[in-house]
Amino acid sequence: MESATLLIFCPDRRGLVAAITDFIFRRNGNVLHLEQHVDVEHNVFFMRVQWDLAGFEIPKDKITTAFTPLAEQYGMTWRVHFSDEIQRIQRMALFVSKEEHCLYDLLSRWQSGDLRVHIALIISNHPTLGHIAEKFNIPFHQFTITKENKAGQEQAQIDLLKTHNVDLVVLARYMQIITAEFIAQFPNRIINIHHSFLPAFPGAKPYHQAYERGVKIIGATSHYVTPDLDAGPIIEQDVARVDHRDSISEMIRKGKDLEKTVLARAIWTHLGHRVLVYNNKTVVFK
Repeated sequence: MESATLLIFCPDRRGLVAAITDFIFRRNGNVLHLEQHVDVEHNVFFMRVQWDLAGFEIPKDKITTAFTPLAEQYGMTWRVHFSDEIQRIQRMALFVSKEEHCLYDLLSRWQSGDLRVHIALIISNHPTLGHIAEKFNIPFHQFTITKENKAGQEQAQIDLLKTHNVDLVVLARYMQIITAEFIAQFPNRIINIHHSFLPAFPGAKPYHQAYERGVKIIGATSHYVTPDLDAGPIIEQDVARVDHRDSISEMIRKGKDLEKTVLARAIWTHLGHRVLVYNNKTVVFK
């Protein structure tokens, strides 16, 4: 079944749902899924609607033109995706440093078919994980980065990503701050993962700090990358309970498990075109 999916946000007002569904109905479309949300505080309307294109009177390549007058009438920010595009294998690049747990998890999901992407390449600022890329027969590129060469190395990375037609960049525990210039090349297309102790326990040993403070919950957060460090729109989060019986190593093990699953869920949600970003927040449709 071929379908179209429309993602919308705009100022809230009466009649929006009726206007959008009427656009579909009057052209012989059948709605398959519809989710909508109103941010009452900011008076913003959000919607994701998917409909069957079988018998739809507007050719697929003319839907954007046909919908534009309605979008302009209501001041919509919107985009439309088609099922053949959603089903297209998107090209993903993984950025890593020395930690391997997220990399192994994503490669395992990819190899088993659970994560339907093409991993075009792996980029790292260290040689440590090169043997994993070799094991999975994925090109591995190392860029040693210093304060002096950072700008040039990032440009080389950008050039490489564009050469490989990469759709999505995933920072799978990449311990290097990327610049605003890099981020601007892939807006809302760079996904990061980190533990959820930030900003309470920053630095190299957050689990040690959390252990000393006797925390009762640990977590992981996956978000789009913005120039504000670890403060981008959140896509997915999860938590696990810990207590005084958990050692530092046990807390780290639980934290890594969370990081793997949260990152995978965030990637899956992004690939399914289920995320709308508004004012550094997300509306994630299920």
